[in-house]
Amino acid sequence: MNSTKHTELANHAWSVADLLRGDYKQSDYGKVILPFTVLRRLECVLEPTRDAVTETVEKFAGQDINADKFLSKAAGHAFYNTSTLTLKKIAADPGSAAKNLQVYVASFSDNARGVLDRFEFAQQVKRLDAAGLLYKIIGKFTDLDLRPEVVSNHNMGYIFEELIRRFSEQSNETAGEHFTPREVIQLMVRLLVAPDGDALQLPGVVRTVMDPACGTGGMLSATDDLIKELNPDATVEVYGQELNPESWAICRSDLMIKGQNPENIAFGNSFNDDGHARRTFDYLLANPPFGVEWKKVKEDVEEEHEKLGSAGRFGAGLPRINDGSLLFLQHMISKMKPVDVGGGGGSRIAIVFNGSPLFTGAAGSGESEIRRWILENDWLEGIVALPDQLFYNTGISTYFWILTNRKSPDHKGKVVLLDARDQWQKMRKSLGDKRKELGKDHIATVVKLYGEALSAAQDAEHPLHAKVKVFDNTAFGYQRITVERPLKLRFEVTEETLAALEASKAIQKLPQRQATLMFDAFESMEVTSWSKKADAWLALKDAVVQAGSTWPTGAPFNKALRDAIGVRDPEGEVQLIKGKPEPDGELRDYENVPLGEDVEEYLEREVHPHVPDAWIDHSKTKVGYEIPFTRHFYVYEPPRPLAEIDAELKALKAEIQELLGEVTK
Repeated sequence: MNSTKHTELANHAWSVADLLRGDYKQSDYGKVILPFTVLRRLECVLEPTRDAVTETVEKFAGQDINADKFLSKAAGHAFYNTSTLTLKKIAADPGSAAKNLQVYVASFSDNARGVLDRFEFAQQVKRLDAAGLLYKIIGKFTDLDLRPEVVSNHNMGYIFEELIRRFSEQSNETAGEHFTPREVIQLMVRLLVAPDGDALQLPGVVRTVMDPACGTGGMLSATDDLIKELNPDATVEVYGQELNPESWAICRSDLMIKGQNPENIAFGNSFNDDGHARRTFDYLLANPPFGVEWKKVKEDVEEEHEKLGSAGRFGAGLPRINDGSLLFLQHMISKMKPVDVGGGGGSRIAIVFNGSPLFTGAAGSGESEIRRWILENDWLEGIVALPDQLFYNTGISTYFWILTNRKSPDHKGKVVLLDARDQWQKMRKSLGDKRKELGKDHIATVVKLYGEALSAAQDAEHPLHAKVKVFDNTAFGYQRITVERPLKLRFEVTEETLAALEASKAIQKLPQRQATLMFDAFESMEVTSWSKKADAWLALKDAVVQAGSTWPTGAPFNKALRDAIGVRDPEGEVQLIKGKPEPDGELRDYENVPLGEDVEEYLEREVHPHVPDAWIDHSKTKVGYEIPFTRHFYVYEPPRPLAEIDAELKALKAEIQELLGEVTK
């Protein structure tokens, strides 16, 4: 089916909006259109075996036997409907439409009825009936031909996605939270599965696939299709979890129709209600929403992080609250199969991220610690940069992260960076923020280059040599050192420094008379500037004693006095603490030193030529990891010659003057 045909069918379904206008807000159209489209699809799928199911119902009538398995077998699917009603029959009897539709829906097997329940279908039926619209809506959908021989499961996915996109536009939601463009999925799945091509063609192969943010199930379907393409006899079991009820329902219905187990799609939040706890999978892939906060599950996630540590899913670290992307990745890593002693087992992961997880977070932050954990365990196989404007809900740059715990020997300890940002073609018509798409040739080029990345990176003659780079894991690590410089002060008694001293807590705690005498003594001093602290303290103390007062004791007073009358001066006296230079917080600096490099040698080479008295506070050194992808592929473009720019400006000026001349004639 071409794109025009599935758009035509989506238009037919969406034309119901004309009937809903006035009784429903635009943002609520999808609450009617989506469940009725699912219902019509289920009906069309079951139509060929309707008589066989009816015969089975009659056969077991009056018997105390659970006929569920027999009914499913008669229907030829994992679901069935035992009613003799159809949507066409229901529409033909407007007066009984609501009652008959309720009977019809109740006659579905539990799994199919559960799908419709997630749409809150019963409430919509009541609302439509009260508005006198129900039989009209049903009549509209009886004209929608969704038989499998007309609309394949693959193309039915396109129809659902188009409807969800329109629904999201009407309700100001984000379509990209529900599904990913199919050509992006195709590339992602091929990068995920391609290295296992030979193993997947073995007889009797069984593979499990999991998506913890599965939306309408597009990624699961694409992985299933590709593995079956490599080996038609392969058994593929798909699993997922979804938070959005409409997307969950569509995904479940799709699996039922395909003969997969719909119970494998859990409903709920993967972070605090893991629907597949303690399970592991061969392949895991996801496109989690970009930059979405995880505040709602904060307590549960933090509790697991603190109590279970590395025995839980989030032991490596917690990212900032406004982006849960790296939580999804940790969740997926926890579901990798272990590698056995013979090198078998293991898993592969593919996930879509924006640029933030590459570099957000300084050394020691949650994000950096998660990257460190991944790289030090040698799980990151590669990162592929995608073109911008590729997704429906954002025009920003995106990246595939490919991870595995069973790297091939030549990939061990290495990470592939592949720049595919120029692999795109312009769409004939934009869809939301999506203005670019991947053609088949682009997908083939990227998959081929990823497969030969190690040789392409070494071969300067390779046509795409500049588009791929290979680094050791440690290349992304760095030591964040704290460079200190000594605090240097001179000491002055001025109006400004005395005001600062008077405002300090240590002075305010002194008896009023003692404080007054002390400030009078300071203000009457003839010498008010000293280069050394000892000289300043001696002079100040003498002045206070001569004024008939006593010199305050205690560290708080001495600190307050120094902080007030001490003035920073590059030529001033170095302040000491226990015989060692006191660091000046205002001059403190930080440097990132590549992992493995001697930091003292770095200090001597890079810092001491400029500030010879600087030193490193080793107690504050932290190890961090970041992946500066764009920096590695930056190509310097020299500015245009000034003469060329000047000539262009003169030409534009002349053109403007000519146009103005025509206007003023």
